[in-house]
Amino acid sequence: MKTKKSCLEDESSTKVEDGFEQDEFEPELLTEDREDKKSSSKYVTQVCHLVQGKQGHAMEDYIVAKTMQVDDSELGLYAIFDGHSGRDVAKYLQKHLFDNILNEPDFWTDTKGAIKRAYKTTDDEVLDSIVGSRGGSTAVTAILVDRKKLVVANVGDSRAVICNDGVAKQISVDHEPQKEQETIESKGGFVSKKQGNVPRVDGQLAMARAFGDGRLKEHITSEPDISVEKIDMDTEFIILASDGLWKVMSNQEAVDCIRDIEDAKEAAECLVQEALDRGSTDDISCIVVIFQ
Repeated sequence: MKTKKSCLEDESSTKVEDGFEQDEFEPELLTEDREDKKSSSKYVTQVCHLVQGKQGHAMEDYIVAKTMQVDDSELGLYAIFDGHSGRDVAKYLQKHLFDNILNEPDFWTDTKGAIKRAYKTTDDEVLDSIVGSRGGSTAVTAILVDRKKLVVANVGDSRAVICNDGVAKQISVDHEPQKEQETIESKGGFVSKKQGNVPRVDGQLAMARAFGDGRLKEHITSEPDISVEKIDMDTEFIILASDGLWKVMSNQEAVDCIRDIEDAKEAAECLVQEALDRGSTDDISCIVVIFQ
């Protein structure tokens, strides 16, 4: 039996600051689905967990975690949007990015091309609709097709990691300014280290790709890196998380932290608590999808 709820309905799985408008979050949660066996031999359990950071600003992370039927396929849709300099862009992505992807006419025949076009379309919409906003957002999106294939796309430093037989594999790309310095400079920008000795585009943004950031758009891009993974009997789980987790934990450490945990809710909470124990002060968003 399918049951859905907002992860904000359970105080044990989410912490937010007093006064935060919780209805602005719209993640949906499918706790378990053990009756529909037509897609594959894998059952899927998914849970999200979010924690407000200690940096003195409102929660800027938004997530998506839901399943839906499209044509004859079951799709699991998962995403982390880590906003910066405001929440507007991340909130817009939560509401519109997956719709734009699935509305691409050739989504099924040219999935990678469709995702790239939808990312560009959505970024154009962001820049047109959020007038005067200097903010932006990362994005890591994962589309699980019939529990057999996973398509991951990302811009920025939110990350996706898959565990196959106990081994962590990063399936997204951290878009760090120094890695794309030549491209940034070819567009008239520069990379410098100022705050905390962190490389920044034009001395401002600590990532080379992002949605929004209109004032830097000539020097950065929203074009995603995309990877496709087969889900097989060795696939144990995937983790999507914002950099509040990954700044203090390696991919393999995250996998090792939860590999022996069978409950997705407990696994997500364990990862976030471990990040807090290691001193993370940023907002932390985490989605764990377990294959059984």
